[in-house]
Amino acid sequence: MIALAVMVLAAGAMTAVYSYSQKEEKKQQENVADKDAAGDKGKKKEDGASDNFVATLPEAQDASEQLAEADSIIKPSDNAVASKDSDGQAQSDSEQTGAEENAANAAAEAGNESETKAAAATTKTLHFAAEDGLNWPLQGNVILNYSMDQTVYFATLDQYKYNPAVIIAGEVNDRVSAAAEGKVTDISNSAVTGCTVTMDLGDGYSAIYGQLKEVPYEVGDIVGKGKLVGYIAEPTKYYSVEGSNLYFALQKDGEPVDPVSFFE
Repeated sequence: MIALAVMVLAAGAMTAVYSYSQKEEKKQQENVADKDAAGDKGKKKEDGASDNFVATLPEAQDASEQLAEADSIIKPSDNAVASKDSDGQAQSDSEQTGAEENAANAAAEAGNESETKAAAATTKTLHFAAEDGLNWPLQGNVILNYSMDQTVYFATLDQYKYNPAVIIAGEVNDRVSAAAEGKVTDISNSAVTGCTVTMDLGDGYSAIYGQLKEVPYEVGDIVGKGKLVGYIAEPTKYYSVEGSNLYFALQKDGEPVDPVSFFE
């Protein structure tokens, strides 16, 4: 009986050991199978990634080349930009230089013209003779005649005086013209004749214009025959009764002569 019991126990133990060993072996086989499956899967993934990389690499390279080509077309080269800037700067500098030269030439021409006029005024010799005649400097009535051999009545002063000029009636702002060509030798203000212009006519003759305003000249200027001398101003207090007028006198070698005898 004891022997039988021992045999039964031994058989049970062997069965348990065999069963355990079978389970372990099966587990190991399953682990190996799992590892193989994982390895195959990883290899396939690598193969897929490699294939994708190989497939997409030319496409990426083509896209990069196309982008570079587009940039070269759209974006000008540094040399082109530099050349354009250089040309623009050169053109700008040329235009500026041209403008400066034009301004300098204009200033030089103006200076030369002024110098020419001044030289002409300085060197020009004036001539006047009785037969040349005088223009009437103002169209109007003679209200006081030239008179150096007897006195004439001055209404404002209420007295008789010699008169070395002709007094021609006019309106304020009437234009006064040069009776003959002359060179301005004096522009001054007198209590009697107001703004007064004296011109040298040449050959000892001088013309004197009084009761003026807005005289556009300076001493030394040449005024042509018939050119503007100035405009009639308000009369001075010495001619308030006579009214606005032109005082015009003619002298020969500093002595008064009758201008009416020279008027054409």
